[in-house]
Amino acid sequence: MDFSIIVAMDEKGGIGKDGGLPWKLSKDMKHFRETTIGEGNNTVIMGRKTWDSIPDKFRPLPNRKNIVLSRQENLILPKNTQLAHSLNQALEQTRHNGEVFVIGGGAIYQEALNHPACKTVYLTAVHASFDCDTFFLPDESKWTLVSDSPIQEENNLHFSFCVYRA
Repeated sequence: MDFSIIVAMDEKGGIGKDGGLPWKLSKDMKHFRETTIGEGNNTVIMGRKTWDSIPDKFRPLPNRKNIVLSRQENLILPKNTQLAHSLNQALEQTRHNGEVFVIGGGAIYQEALNHPACKTVYLTAVHASFDCDTFFLPDESKWTLVSDSPIQEENNLHFSFCVYRA
């Protein structure tokens, strides 16, 4: 089953700082929510640190199947949230009638980018540079830009929504 990545990235490939986002863009959060919910039958796959970075009141992400990747055998997760120990195991647990999104973090993104079933990247391109400690560095020769929104502005930041296909 093919899957997608959804990520926001600055001009240097930065995606995070100290376990959180280095910017605050409500339009990006809305775009993330709408894209990953879709018709309401989608799955999000994330690493345990990404799971931990989501405020409790938003976990699990509603209207999506949530799968958390962790090496911990006895990780306690809420009802309606599944545990997987590898990306391939998580992909085996996904529903077959919705879209599947990898939503972070850095190591999971890197593994996903190298997976043959990863076909689409939904990228919020933040047109600025931040002091990040986590990066998203795809092999640009593999990806073709298929759509690009007009540049938007929020909180004195410019950004655009792009879609790339393998």
